[in-house]
Amino acid sequence: MTREKIIANIRNKKVIAIVRDFEPKQCVKLAQALYAGGINMIEVTFDQSRPDAYAETTEAIRAIRDHFAGEVIPGAGTVMTVEQVDLAKEAGAFYIISPDTNIEVIRYTRKAGLVSLPGAMTPTEAVSAHQAGADMIKLFPIANLGASYLKALKAPLKHIDFMAVGGVSPENIQMFIKAGAAGAGVGGLLTKKALVEAGEFEKITELARRYVENANA
Repeated sequence: MTREKIIANIRNKKVIAIVRDFEPKQCVKLAQALYAGGINMIEVTFDQSRPDAYAETTEAIRAIRDHFAGEVIPGAGTVMTVEQVDLAKEAGAFYIISPDTNIEVIRYTRKAGLVSLPGAMTPTEAVSAHQAGADMIKLFPIANLGASYLKALKAPLKHIDFMAVGGVSPENIQMFIKAGAAGAGVGGLLTKKALVEAGEFEKITELARRYVENANA
């Protein structure tokens, strides 16, 4: 899948599900539930505090890629080094998401042919990331910054696409989209660990459906 198609998919679907701290088998079941609810982009995160768990992240990315054969587009999150970009690409990730603005990681991601979505909070960070080649900017943590902040940021930076991430709920996602976000990344409020462990995947499907409907309302 080309970079252009992935970027277009984000703009069209508007929701990326963030999967954190799940076993690879759980990730596939979770991805099935999310896909049934209309979400076809799954970000599996690295745990920077546990380098020994990187293999679980790459295994989950690979499992999602193989199981869905293009129907669900896996990516890697919390990517903070070029080595992790390599690990993610080898596993089958199509996009790289980071919590920070790391110019080296952004340039390396683009050189690797992957979509780059680094994190930023300030105009300076956002512009620096964009100039380095970022395809979109992850504005984080959006719930703390607020929709008014995003709207103010977009006024002089209309040429930069932002993803709203951090505290995005079914109730406020439309507010962030209307404020100028191209889409949103959603983690624990959607991929709820308690529901996964209880096997209540139908509730996750319903949550996913609400996110997609509200984001596109």
